[in-house]
Amino acid sequence: MRIGILHPGEMGAGIGGALAEAGHDVFWASEGRSAATSGRAADEGLIDLGSVVAVVAAAEVIFSVCPPHAAVDVANEVAGFDGLYLDANAIAPATAAEVAYVIESAGGNYLDGGIVGAPPKPGRPTKLYLSGAAAEELASALEGANLDCRVLSARPGDASALKAAYAAWTKGTSALILSVRSLARSFGIEEALVTEWADSQPGLDARASAAAQQAATKGWRWIGEMEEIAKTFEAVGLPGGFHHAAAEIYRRCRHDDTATSLDEVLGDLSQPEPS
Repeated sequence: MRIGILHPGEMGAGIGGALAEAGHDVFWASEGRSAATSGRAADEGLIDLGSVVAVVAAAEVIFSVCPPHAAVDVANEVAGFDGLYLDANAIAPATAAEVAYVIESAGGNYLDGGIVGAPPKPGRPTKLYLSGAAAEELASALEGANLDCRVLSARPGDASALKAAYAAWTKGTSALILSVRSLARSFGIEEALVTEWADSQPGLDARASAAAQQAATKGWRWIGEMEEIAKTFEAVGLPGGFHHAAAEIYRRCRHDDTATSLDEVLGDLSQPEPS
């Protein structure tokens, strides 16, 4: 197939590379993108067509893999595309419905997706959950790529809901453990808490350190995701406050691509960002 990837960050580039390795022509648009993005795309064998307009003209299928806050804007970039548009972003089902409206009202076909796990590596495919009328067809077409395609249903929104539920736990609890550790530090009982964890909850100290590094290197992308998860909870009458708070934790964390210590991240959490 001829597949467009908008816009290849770490995950999008990895998926694009898996598709290219399986024999598909995979296009992307370098216009307005960073040198780092261009480097990732080149490393994965993606074909640069320069502009989004050119990608739309060439592709049969477009994959949108971008930060959650940009999902609707990216859909608007390609409004009028008459092929299959897979939105694989970490967004609420209600936001997915907005994307579907943008695509379908302009003559395209929308498919809901949700990605679980890290970018694909040899022997370790990325899970791609699909829901919608074309889910079975696309999953079949992608056989042979280093993707574990899992069809949930023919109902759009299910893949987005599954991704929200999954990340509500994994990324939500990472924010929670950082806030708990910061609370203990503020009261001067951090050492006692860590000692108690070692006795009764082994592994939590190490998890807090891992959560700090992830928050610093990836947390900027998770702010919008936590807000989308809160929106998902609220849509079914559940409180969204847990994940609004998680968004605030990630907003306060320093955003640094280098390894960052737990002490540095905890130092950021007790001070709100200036308004």
